[in-house]
Amino acid sequence: MDSGLYVHVPFCVRKCGYCAFFSRSAEPGLVAAWFAGIERELAALPAGFAPTSVFFGGGTPTALDESELARLLDLVRARVDLRNLAEWTCEANPGTLSPAKLARLRAGGVDRLSLGAQSFAAATLRQLGRIHAADETLAAVAQAREAGFANVGLDLIYGVPGVARETFQADVEAALALAPEHLSCYCLEIEEGTPFARAAAAGRLAVSEDEQRAQFDWARARLVGAGFAHYEISNFARPGRACRQNLLYWNGGEYIGVGPAAHSHWAGARWGNTPELPEWKRAFEEKLEPAAKARETLVMGLRRLAGWGRTEFRAATGFDYDELRGPEIARLAAQGLLVVEPDRIRLADDALFVSDAVFAELV
Repeated sequence: MDSGLYVHVPFCVRKCGYCAFFSRSAEPGLVAAWFAGIERELAALPAGFAPTSVFFGGGTPTALDESELARLLDLVRARVDLRNLAEWTCEANPGTLSPAKLARLRAGGVDRLSLGAQSFAAATLRQLGRIHAADETLAAVAQAREAGFANVGLDLIYGVPGVARETFQADVEAALALAPEHLSCYCLEIEEGTPFARAAAAGRLAVSEDEQRAQFDWARARLVGAGFAHYEISNFARPGRACRQNLLYWNGGEYIGVGPAAHSHWAGARWGNTPELPEWKRAFEEKLEPAAKARETLVMGLRRLAGWGRTEFRAATGFDYDELRGPEIARLAAQGLLVVEPDRIRLADDALFVSDAVFAELV
């Protein structure tokens, strides 16, 4: 069965105004403490853990310098059984990449690069607080190809207040011109505790859900028309290039996360680490009651455009989804939010943009 390892690299050159993920500046003392904690957690991995996917996320993994990246790669290779590995992803900021770092990642076993482009418009990048410019994204993709990466993904953000629809459309076209294997289009969300949240509370930032919906609908049609499979609400991929680690999450699979703020789901238990440095600890651990876990798996899997087949869901959870949430499924279908077939359920197209409201009814 597939499983995954997630490594949280909690360092950024500068935190973006919209971001709620845990990160700090890469001060030498914090980096050293983080390495010590990662080594402890990797040494404590359960017997028999041999992930099919590894994912370095953040933060910004490429905020580490070349020698630190090499140390991290060597540490994972020394402490983790990689005999089943099928995909190894590293997130990257175009402003923190170099040919040397890319070569080091590729030589260390990373074969998938996820680049946080977010936009190709200078004004949008400034508004989001990004440290890179559009030409650095272009250079990063070219350098990644030269380093041997045949699987490159780009992230874009849509629905940014004040950014015209035509500007976002130009972002999508610029991304397509780089011929990535994967594209993620994330709706800007106002996350609690961020500078964007404070600006919104003060009336300096207003999100238009109608405009966000229009941008989402346009991007979906454009990317599908360009040959990408829309396989998850925010994600599009060339055939065979869906992100294996994220599919694990959406399929209710098992994974172990190491680092501050990382979460795990393994052997029927779920736990998470505290978001703190220089040391972190276990924030919580729980063993979900089977029906509760099945409901959670139902919701996560409905993020996939294919939804759940009845037989597939029963094999994954031991439950029939109608036994778990039959009345709710029927009501959502009557509202046009779920498509219910004899042996499959999935989100209706009109529900993709308002999926959280649907999931709240099911979980």
